[in-house]
Amino acid sequence: MRNLEAYAQLIVHEGVNIKAGQPLFITSNVENYEFVRLVTAVAYTAGAREVFVRWVDDVISRLTFLRGADDLFTSFPDWQKDLFAHYDNSNACYLAILSNNPEALKGVDANRLQQASISRNKGLKSHSDLVMANKRAWCVTAVPGKEWACKVFPNVTEAEAMEKLWDAILLSSHAHEGNAVAAWQTHVTTLAKRADILNNYQFTQLHYKNSLGTDLVIGLPQHHIWTGGVDHTPEKHPFSANIPTEEIFTAPHRLGVNGRCVASMPLVYQGDLIEGFEMTFKDGKVVSYRADKNEHLLKNLLDTDEGARYLGEVALVPHNSPISNQGILFYNTLFDENASCHLAVGEAYPTCVENGVEFTLEQRLAAGLNDSLTHVDFMIGTSDLSIVGTTPDGTTVDVFCNGNFAF
Repeated sequence: MRNLEAYAQLIVHEGVNIKAGQPLFITSNVENYEFVRLVTAVAYTAGAREVFVRWVDDVISRLTFLRGADDLFTSFPDWQKDLFAHYDNSNACYLAILSNNPEALKGVDANRLQQASISRNKGLKSHSDLVMANKRAWCVTAVPGKEWACKVFPNVTEAEAMEKLWDAILLSSHAHEGNAVAAWQTHVTTLAKRADILNNYQFTQLHYKNSLGTDLVIGLPQHHIWTGGVDHTPEKHPFSANIPTEEIFTAPHRLGVNGRCVASMPLVYQGDLIEGFEMTFKDGKVVSYRADKNEHLLKNLLDTDEGARYLGEVALVPHNSPISNQGILFYNTLFDENASCHLAVGEAYPTCVENGVEFTLEQRLAAGLNDSLTHVDFMIGTSDLSIVGTTPDGTTVDVFCNGNFAF
C-alpha cells in the first residue's frame, strides 16, 4: 500500500526541515486538500508554530485571466506583499506543492500573462531574494493533479493515470518503499560527493555538444560553488529545496556564454507548452531564438527584463538516473529538469559563489552572477551529450560522456 504518511514526513523533515516554533507557509492547489491536511498534521507534530495555507486553483486562475479587469494584471496588491513580508519576518519556511495542469492557461491573452508575471515578480522581489539566498528554508514538491496525470498518461482512465503518477512521483522522490527519510539522506549524500569533485576542479568553462545541435561554451565565475541535494540557511540549518532532485548546479558567468543550445524537452511556461525551441548566445546574451510552438511565450520570457536574456543556472543531471530511467515526460519542470541536464535564464543563486550571499547587487554582477525578476529552467540533456571542462591551467577534463558523468 502506498505510504503517503512517509512522503509527508520526508517533505516536512528533509524538505523544509521545520524547526520547533517555526511557521510553515504552504502554497497548494485546492485539489490537494487531503494531502495538505496530512502535511499540516505532520508539521504540527514536528513543532510548527503555525501552518498557513495559501490555496490556488487552475480554473479560477484561468477565469480571472479571461474575464478579469485589465488593471488586475498591471499591479500587484499590497496585501499580498504584506502577507509574504509577515511570514518572512516571522522566519517561516516555505513549501510549494505542485499539481498544476500543464496547459491550464492555454489560449489566454499572452499580454495579460506577461503583465501579471512581471507585476508579481516585482511585488515579491524582496521575498524571492530571501529565498534564493537560502535565508529562509524552502521546498518545492508535487502530488498528482487530474489534468496533469491525464496529460502524462493519456491512454488510460483518469483513475489509472492518477495511480501511475503517484507511483512515478514517489519513485522519483525515493519514497516508494521502506524508510523514505533514510533513503533520501543516502541519496543526497551521493549528490554532495559528486559536487565536491566538481568544486575541486574549479573549471573556468564547460563545453556542451550533442546531436540535437547544442554547441555551447559556458564560462564559470571564479570561486563558484557546485551544490546539490541539500542547501543550508546562513545559520547552517539544512533543507532540501527540491523533492525530487538529481541535479548538481552552480551559476554560470553571465557574460561568458557563447553558442547554440537546443531544448530537449518542452517547457511549461505561463500555463502552456513551449516546444521545439532553441537559443543562440553571444557574450552571455540571447541574440536569437526560435520555437516550433508558442514562440510568443518564449519571447515573453526573454522580454521579462534585461537579465532574462542571460543565464542564471547551469545544472548537471545524468541521463542514467531514477527519473530519466522511467521514460516519462512529466510536463512539469520539477521532474523534467531532474531527468536532464538543464540551464535557467534569469536570476542566479547568490549561494553559487563564495560569500555571494553577503554581496551587494553590484558585487554580484561584478562576480559574474546574473540579476533578473525571473528564473526559468529549461532542459538540454540527451543520451549523447558530452561536456568537457577546462581547468584554470588549461587542462581539459571529460565531465559528461554519452549523457552521463565521466567520473
